[in-house]
Amino acid sequence: MCNDGGVPAESSRARSTNETRERILDVALDLLGENPDAGMGDIASAAGVVRRTVYGHFPSRLDLIRTLTERAVAEMTAVLAEADASAAKADATWVEFVSRVWPVAHRYRVLLALRRGEYGEAIHGLLGPLDELLADLVKRGQDSKVFARHLPADILSQLAYGIVFSIADSDRSNESLGARAATITSLLLLGVPEKRAVALADEQP
Repeated sequence: MCNDGGVPAESSRARSTNETRERILDVALDLLGENPDAGMGDIASAAGVVRRTVYGHFPSRLDLIRTLTERAVAEMTAVLAEADASAAKADATWVEFVSRVWPVAHRYRVLLALRRGEYGEAIHGLLGPLDELLADLVKRGQDSKVFARHLPADILSQLAYGIVFSIADSDRSNESLGARAATITSLLLLGVPEKRAVALADEQP
């Protein structure tokens, strides 16, 4: 059945519902980024909806956090897969990944804070596929003697990955930092010589 404008009413309602859901997620990311302890009521107010609407989409705060994490994993996994498709050296691939993920890094940095809290187990499980891809990239770099071997690949990749998000967080209040600082610092942590790290960073547009 169509409405007067010829658009199926159900389709219009579904579109509106989806837009509301996405707005809640976007607002939740921003709000949790400022205050990881923000509650569902705070998120509802910031999104311009009532609490019942938020709970209608996400029955619990954990459901909301899970959805945010799933969206982050999908986005960053796609970025890493695209960066890794060129078959470049591991350090150049890492630089490409940081460059591509930087525009959204400040949005998803909150997951690192939440990962250390009560939702740690759930977030850790959802981030597993991305963690494995990053560890594989670092292992490839270690095997080709591009990255250092002083730590296992899975630990080293997490430290380097965390540095990027830490700098993204600091960059909000310190305009002297940016993607270049995150790139060079994470490469140095991975064991890339400073001269090579700076050169790779400076190759980015």
